[in-house]
Amino acid sequence: MSETSYRTALVTGASSGLGRGLALWLAKQGLRVFATGRRLSQLDALAAEARAAGATVEPVEMDVTDEARTRARLQQLDDECGGLDLIVANAGVGGPTHAKRMEWERVSAIIDTNVTGACATLCAVLPRMVERGRGHLVGISSLAGQRGLAGHAAYSASKAFLSTFLESLRVDLSGTGVHVTCVYPGFVKSEMTAKNRFPMPFLMETEDAVERMGRAIFRAQSEVRFPWQLAAPMRLVKVLPNPLFDAAARRLK
Repeated sequence: MSETSYRTALVTGASSGLGRGLALWLAKQGLRVFATGRRLSQLDALAAEARAAGATVEPVEMDVTDEARTRARLQQLDDECGGLDLIVANAGVGGPTHAKRMEWERVSAIIDTNVTGACATLCAVLPRMVERGRGHLVGISSLAGQRGLAGHAAYSASKAFLSTFLESLRVDLSGTGVHVTCVYPGFVKSEMTAKNRFPMPFLMETEDAVERMGRAIFRAQSEVRFPWQLAAPMRLVKVLPNPLFDAAARRLK
């Protein structure tokens, strides 16, 4: 799919952070963007900002953890707009889930959003995309999904699941006209990272991260990792023998 063939896009988790930035960026490229989230007032503010820039963002109040309603709503929007060209599963939550202080409620909340919600989003109109012979699915994973980070078992695992899920989709969809892109951000300024109480090396501005994501999506790259200063060592960490990784990870707790 070329840059000019994108007409419509849907971005989940667009109330703030990367989702908000990407929804606005896509709208400024001329796409009709459906921005979904649970906080309608923030989505309305995003739509107003887009209108001021001559772009179109349509707010859609939606909670991806309600997977049945998520799939039904995306199918409805797909019908109304004549087919969604681009779907970005961005909605995500984080938080510590340390094995010595494990709280099931927090683990469940992370899985419900980052795994079930993301998959419901990506699968909702996938059969229709295949039938149309065009479309693009994007999932926002994380460099934190490369290994099981200390104190963040649920978050790391949820992002590892998403990246593997997208990889299988990419292989299966080869030759169908439906593209798949997995985004692996490092630390990006957002409401979620603002809560972190640990060092965040190479923390990126939201606008910089959004620009990299947008360009990679329009080029239909299979994956994009940033910033390189963190992405490169994380590739090495992935192949470290367990004893070396465990020792290093314990020091970072």
